[in-house]
Amino acid sequence: MTRHSFSRRDVLKSATRPGGDRVRLAAARGTARARGDHAGVDRGREKEGKLAFYTAMDLAFAERLGKSFEAKYPGITVRVERSGAERIFTRIAQEYGGNINVVDVVNTADAAHCIVWKRNGWLAPYLPEEVAQHFDPQFYDADALHLTTRILISPIAYNTNLVKKDDAPKSFADLLDPRWADKMVKGHPAYSGTIMNATFQIARDLGWEYLEKLAKQRVLQVQSATDTPKKIALGERAVMVDGAGYLVIRNKEEGQPVEIVYPAEGTPQAAGPSAVFKGAPNPNAARLFQNWMHSREAQQILVDWARQYSPHRQTVEKPGIRKLADIKLMKEDPEAVEKMGEEVKARYAQIFKV
Repeated sequence: MTRHSFSRRDVLKSATRPGGDRVRLAAARGTARARGDHAGVDRGREKEGKLAFYTAMDLAFAERLGKSFEAKYPGITVRVERSGAERIFTRIAQEYGGNINVVDVVNTADAAHCIVWKRNGWLAPYLPEEVAQHFDPQFYDADALHLTTRILISPIAYNTNLVKKDDAPKSFADLLDPRWADKMVKGHPAYSGTIMNATFQIARDLGWEYLEKLAKQRVLQVQSATDTPKKIALGERAVMVDGAGYLVIRNKEEGQPVEIVYPAEGTPQAAGPSAVFKGAPNPNAARLFQNWMHSREAQQILVDWARQYSPHRQTVEKPGIRKLADIKLMKEDPEAVEKMGEEVKARYAQIFKV
C-alpha cells in the first residue's frame, strides 16, 4: 500500500503567504457575504453554472447531495471529486502549491485539515444563516471559515453469519483474543480521515502497545473507512476494527448480515467539516452549495439516507437508531492530530508493515 509523501509540514511550506483574513464571528454575521444572505450569491451563481466539490463522503451519498442540489438550483452542475480525506488534503496542497485553483467547496473527515487551511489563509469566510441559528457554536469556526457538516463514528462491527451475538467482541481489548486472528479488517490512517482520528484516539487512550498487539493478529489492511464495512458484509472478514459506522447501519437496513458494537472503552469519533476556498473559481455557486448543504433539508437527507449524525438541531433521527448522546465516545482532538498526524502514519506503517 502506498502512503503519502506529502506531509502537513509540506502543506504549510507551500502556502503562498502566512496567516489570512481573520474575520471574527461578529463581523462575519455583519456582512451578507459571510452571513447566509445569498440573494447576491444566487444571482451570481447563474453566470458560473458549476462547482467542484472535493469530498471524503462515500461516493453514493456525495452524488446524491449533488443531484439534490442540482434539482433545487437548475443550471448549476456539481462535479464530485471523491477520495479519502488524507488524499484530498494532499491534492489540495499540491494544487495550491502550484497556484492552481480548482476546488470550490471541500468536505473532509479530518478536522485537522481545516486548521492547516485556515492557517495558510486559503479559506473564505461564510456562515450560513441556518448554521448561526441551529448549530451549536462548537460546530463552526469562530471566524466562519469552516463548519461541521456531519459527525462520524468509527465503531467495531461484525458479520452475523460468521459471529454469534454472544460471541461477538464487546471491546477493543476483546479483539486481542487469538480466536480473531486472521479474521479482522482495519482501515489505514494515511488514506482516511475517519481512520486517522480513530487510530489516533485508540493509540492515545489504549497506548501504542495495544496496536502492536493488534498487529500480531494479522489484521487485513484496507484504505478507506468505507472499505471495512464492505469486507464484513461480503463475509471476507468476520470483524471490523474501525470504519464508517453509518455504512454498517445502511447495510443492515438493506438486509445484509452486519451488526455494530460500541466498544466498552469508547467509540472513536470524527467531525466532518466543510469549507469554501478563497480561490474558488465559482465562488457564488460555492457559497450557495455550502448554504444548502447545511440547511434542514440537506441535513435531513444526511440523517435519513446517509445514516450519519447531524449537528443541525432540527433534524430528526429514525426510530431505533442510537442517539449520539447515548454512545460512550472517545474524545476528538483535531489540534493534536494536526501536530502528530505524520507521526501516527509513520508509526502505524512500521507496526502493521503497510
